[in-house]
Amino acid sequence: MPVLDELLYRNKQWAANRLRQDPDFFSRLSAQQTPDYLWIGCSDSRVPATEIVGLDPGEMFVHRNIGNVVIHTDFNCLSVMQFAIDVLRVKHIIVCGHYGCGAIRAAMSQLSYGFVDNWLRHIKEIIVKYEAELVPLDEDARLRRLCELNVIEQVKNLGKSKAVQRAWDAGHPLQLHGWIYGIADGIIHDLDIHLHNREQIPSIFHMLGKSDA
Repeated sequence: MPVLDELLYRNKQWAANRLRQDPDFFSRLSAQQTPDYLWIGCSDSRVPATEIVGLDPGEMFVHRNIGNVVIHTDFNCLSVMQFAIDVLRVKHIIVCGHYGCGAIRAAMSQLSYGFVDNWLRHIKEIIVKYEAELVPLDEDARLRRLCELNVIEQVKNLGKSKAVQRAWDAGHPLQLHGWIYGIADGIIHDLDIHLHNREQIPSIFHMLGKSDA
């Protein structure tokens, strides 16, 4: 059987199994999506967002990119965030990285990987910011710690965004979180960064009104 045909066959099996377990599953799912969570994760195929937290389709809105970064010129990510906040009214945004991330490893080197170098530059900036902490570590520990620091910085970037600050100003109970996943054991670790109001963001990033300039 050709490879793609195998995937289509598996899809039919999956749909049939779902219906056996819950005959109303697809009719209920097609009515609307009302997730409480937006997941911003890495594109790595070993980190399936809903599966590792035990959620069904429809229970989590998902955005993934190389290195799970939040960049304020990435209109794709910003559009997902705004839709999740303004339309779906999610209550939590989770940035989840993972140990052993290939994007982080690539950013640590001086090798060129092509067009993706432009994307990895954002992670390199984090390396520079935390250089004093990272330099004394051996390579494995440095990679592990940088995977964590990258998540922490991306959560901070979320808090600096207009969509998130507008939600806070409107009284929407939106919370931002940073997690990291261990591929070796399947366990998610809370990195203890949780933002829920603009006062947790440096004041220079507060957007309080529109300039007349």
